[in-house]
Amino acid sequence: MSNAALSVITSDPPEKWQEILADLITDPKELTEILQLDSGAESRLAHFGLNRFSLKVPRPFAQRMRPGNWNDPLLRQVWPSQLEDEVDCSLSEDPLQERTFNQATGLLQKYRGRVLLTAAPHCAVHCRYCFRRHFDYAANTPGKRQWQETLEQIDGDSSISEVILSGGDPLAAGDSYLKWLLTQIDTLKQVTTIRIHTRLPVVIPQRITSSLCQTLASLECKLVIVIHCNHGQEIDSSVQLAVQKLRATGATLMNQSVLLKGINDDATSLVSLSHQLFDINVLPYYLHLPDRVAGTGHYLVNEQEGLDLITKIRALLPGYLVPRLVREDPGSDSKTRLG
Repeated sequence: MSNAALSVITSDPPEKWQEILADLITDPKELTEILQLDSGAESRLAHFGLNRFSLKVPRPFAQRMRPGNWNDPLLRQVWPSQLEDEVDCSLSEDPLQERTFNQATGLLQKYRGRVLLTAAPHCAVHCRYCFRRHFDYAANTPGKRQWQETLEQIDGDSSISEVILSGGDPLAAGDSYLKWLLTQIDTLKQVTTIRIHTRLPVVIPQRITSSLCQTLASLECKLVIVIHCNHGQEIDSSVQLAVQKLRATGATLMNQSVLLKGINDDATSLVSLSHQLFDINVLPYYLHLPDRVAGTGHYLVNEQEGLDLITKIRALLPGYLVPRLVREDPGSDSKTRLG
């Protein structure tokens, strides 16, 4: 590792990420006051939806929202809209049938050769379109003893070469816990790749600490980090620094987005996002059609609209900056690539 990379890894932002995580915006009224939004907030608010899935917004993320604008693309991702309370029988609390693939506490296996661990039961932000907003985290939060049993189960399956950390958000867990878990996974003889899916580098970039980076850099396995960014407005200098630190660990960095109605379902937004990601050395990876989750119908974009958008952005971007449009179908061997 070069001296320049090491200096990035060993420098910490001045703000403590734990303090930011402990001081999330959880009251819709406070969020409207911070953003200087009009007094019509109450009529825009989901009451049933808010009881089922609370508001959680990190202050660094809220600072990137445009004051006075109800249609801000970042605000719309986190605001508990009254549209959540509309009943739609075509939507489900478990559209991906994850209960079927929940083979052990904290372990899901949907596809051959890789398993997913719910490394943390919580996130730093509640994205209202979340496909796990109804997931049973209480039954999927192992202690170390249970993790050992789960890891032994993985170790006994020679077909598994990749372990994916998800959640919740795995980086919402503390450094010492993550060091223990990652080190345990790294010792599994047949595992060659560890993949981490996280939104923390975007919503709380201060989370990317020197301690975390040193742990990541020490792994023998190949490391892939997939961040979750839906709109170019989410990227600022603090996110760029967080990504720079992650790159210095030797990780391969990619991004996945969800195609969301009224937020990024236009070619201009998607092209801009791909360029901004590439500017910070992150490659676009997946563009997901939204999962049909109860309470999220107002975000849905249909397949044909997604295909039309991909056609438009292919004409405007080099191939390596065009994300793969995908849909997840329960029981399939992989995500279904569209177009």
